[in-house]
Amino acid sequence: MTSKKTLVALQFSYENKSLKENFETLKHLLCQAPKNSIVLAPELCLSGYKYDSLKESAQFSKKILDELQELSTCKTFALTIIEEKNGSYFNMLKIFHNKKLVQSRPKAKLFPLGSEEKFFSSGTEEDISIIEIDGIKIATLVCFELRFTELWQRILGADVILVPSFWGKLRKKHLELFSQALGVANQAFVIVANSSDKNMASSSSIITPFGNAYKDDSLAVVKQEVDFREIKKMRKYIDIGL
Repeated sequence: MTSKKTLVALQFSYENKSLKENFETLKHLLCQAPKNSIVLAPELCLSGYKYDSLKESAQFSKKILDELQELSTCKTFALTIIEEKNGSYFNMLKIFHNKKLVQSRPKAKLFPLGSEEKFFSSGTEEDISIIEIDGIKIATLVCFELRFTELWQRILGADVILVPSFWGKLRKKHLELFSQALGVANQAFVIVANSSDKNMASSSSIITPFGNAYKDDSLAVVKQEVDFREIKKMRKYIDIGL
């Protein structure tokens, strides 16, 4: 594993735009991510939460899956999309690496204030796990899942935790506090990618195991080169058994 790598959080508005417009924006921003970087897009960045067009969104996602794989050439790239299975809809997290799909799991904790559970089926906590890519252990918590600290225990030992989000502006401080605490508690890097729509919190950031956050709400691409030796240093001098 190379000790240094660039972590990238994408941050853009997409709620009131078409699927095609959002896909074009996503492709444009992905092209700005350096080779061999780890890139995260905001939650449901193609469709947003348009419950009246779930079928259309699922069909579009299925249609572009091959292209999404191609977009991960020489990089690791994650996002969530809407998928339909046997008449049920899922908020599905996908991780692509070097033109291959390496993880796919449904969101396990659905946000009740957004009526998400009325329209989506949920996954299970057992779906939340660590995968390894080029020697880097990667885990994910999708938006509302970040609030459940018992889920942090499931991913102890991860080097990078991806948090794709559609997190409201009224709870902006919560997103920032939880994500920084996650980095410190799990002694890991955290990538938060959040929507920058009008009522959303932005706050996309790269967080270190020491809790330092690199963020800028005015940027569409938040990136930071990090050194994975920071993880070893933190875990050596503050030993919590990782």
